[in-house]
Amino acid sequence: MRVIQRLRLAAGAAALTLVAVGCSGGGGGGGGAIGNGESASASQAAVKQGGTVTIAEVGSQPDFIFPLAPATNQNGYNVNLTQPLWPFLVYTGDGADSVVNKAKSLYSSLAYSNGDKRITITLKDWNWSDGKPITSRDFTFVYNLLKANAANWNAHLVGLFPEDVAKVSTPDAHTVVLDLTRAYNPDFYTDDVLSTIPLLPQHAWDKTSATGAVGDNDTTTAGAKAVYSYLQKEGAKTTEFTTDPLWQVVDGPWKLSEFRSNGYYSYVPNSGYSGSPRPVLDKVVFTPFTTDTPEINALRSGGSLDLAALPLNDIKQAQALQSSGYAIASVPTPGVAEIEPNLYNAQVGPLLQQLYIRQAMEELIDRPQIVSKVYSGYADPGNGPVPVKASGAWASPLEKAGGPYPYDPAKAKALLQAHGWKVVPGGATTCQSPGTGAAQCGAGIAAGQALTFNLVYSSGRATTDEQNAAIKSSEAQAGITVNLKSEPFNTLISTIGACTAKSHPASGCGWQLAEFGYDPYPLYPNGTGFFDTGGYNNSGGYSDPTMDQLIKATEYGSSAQAFTAYEDYAARQLPWLWLPLREGILVYRKNLQGVVPLNPFSGGLDYEDWAYTS
Repeated sequence: MRVIQRLRLAAGAAALTLVAVGCSGGGGGGGGAIGNGESASASQAAVKQGGTVTIAEVGSQPDFIFPLAPATNQNGYNVNLTQPLWPFLVYTGDGADSVVNKAKSLYSSLAYSNGDKRITITLKDWNWSDGKPITSRDFTFVYNLLKANAANWNAHLVGLFPEDVAKVSTPDAHTVVLDLTRAYNPDFYTDDVLSTIPLLPQHAWDKTSATGAVGDNDTTTAGAKAVYSYLQKEGAKTTEFTTDPLWQVVDGPWKLSEFRSNGYYSYVPNSGYSGSPRPVLDKVVFTPFTTDTPEINALRSGGSLDLAALPLNDIKQAQALQSSGYAIASVPTPGVAEIEPNLYNAQVGPLLQQLYIRQAMEELIDRPQIVSKVYSGYADPGNGPVPVKASGAWASPLEKAGGPYPYDPAKAKALLQAHGWKVVPGGATTCQSPGTGAAQCGAGIAAGQALTFNLVYSSGRATTDEQNAAIKSSEAQAGITVNLKSEPFNTLISTIGACTAKSHPASGCGWQLAEFGYDPYPLYPNGTGFFDTGGYNNSGGYSDPTMDQLIKATEYGSSAQAFTAYEDYAARQLPWLWLPLREGILVYRKNLQGVVPLNPFSGGLDYEDWAYTS
């Protein structure tokens, strides 16, 4: 389930990320050197009330607290910050099981009827932290805000909620009835749509200014726009995350107690939490690190960190860390790593729009070597749009067999030559035969134009540097030049996340190739929002009517054939260049119970499940 709203995350950037992307099966990766970490004796030991857990956060941090973040903000870490405060209506992931977590969801029942065009949602009898009840009015508050502001919501799935809602009715304080404009596959709608909707406190937030009165402002379009604008403005004030009265009214198990400009933040229990289990820990702290090196040094010291991601370039430290009181678990990641091409870039867009060029570039990426040499075997092979390890139930035979474009430099060179290129291995391959014929370079490509690209990627991980250096070297085998530039994740995402298929031509988004780290995937990983025309995570402007139709078929129907047709088409069409996706290696105190099995799809860590053992 796409509880993380499918926003970009830097691969393995923090232990925070590890659990946000989690695993679907619990342990075992990279040849079995590392298991799932928690022994039977630890899970059965008596727990202690209280204690603090300190978690390492490397390279990235949240920067926005209002849960309905603007479309210009694609920072997936914001969801990790906010979900422990304001859970989604449909909460996903239950331990290692990729299912809806009914205990932590905000509904008690969710029924489809009228040919799957009507959804009746019964809300649990829960309270906000200020003692006020959670009601169906809180749902209509969110609906009204999004109906008036959907285009400015970063989790918006175009054409879906709220546009596809013909009518919302609230028969009583705990019942919401959605009449939809058409029938949907219930698995898709629950997993990918309702799992992006939080409930928000109408009684505290329905205002247009700090001094304005709370009322029913959201019930008019103008009022909903004013409320939304005010909340988004306040949500960007990082210095006021813990002091603004707005953000003190929560319904999750935790409250934010501290937030610093360097990315340090902490939670304390919400004493008014209605759900179960209630937090046992006294405090959860996230402490920032800019790179791997200080993080591994802090782990070696044994004193300051209770949970962290072990950098794969430091995998040899695993045994020593285990001897000093840590448990270690490998974590397959339900997501896809990629290089995203900017098809609208004025300089290289015409090149990247040619499928054969993307095919040649993919055939030059030695994915098995990257898995083996860079990630020490701890990675998904990256054969297409569905992860083979973490979402194996959805992976098609084509992907399981290695994907449509295995490493083949000779084939890549021949493909370029067949389309009018003078291939110069180790040099500059240039277009010799411009034009649109079958044996020519393609539309918009000039004679003498070289296959030269700039690749920008997220800094902070040595393995990411190694991977992209390997890609640069292997692309050069066919005379393709890849110039590398790394920058902090938040800088990268703020620049590229603002680009959309509609804005590209006018905005001058200058990036050419981007490697974000990875994109989290749901229980139903059908590409909605990524590869459909105008999808909110479709920053490269990919558009293909056949792809759109195949994705819609998975939304409206539930056949396995429809999903496989979409998956194999996407694998072959290369809206992205597929890359291996590193597994997370989670390091945590042996006496910290409940960390594993990991929740694979929750946008925040389930800290309320954790406790120290005596």
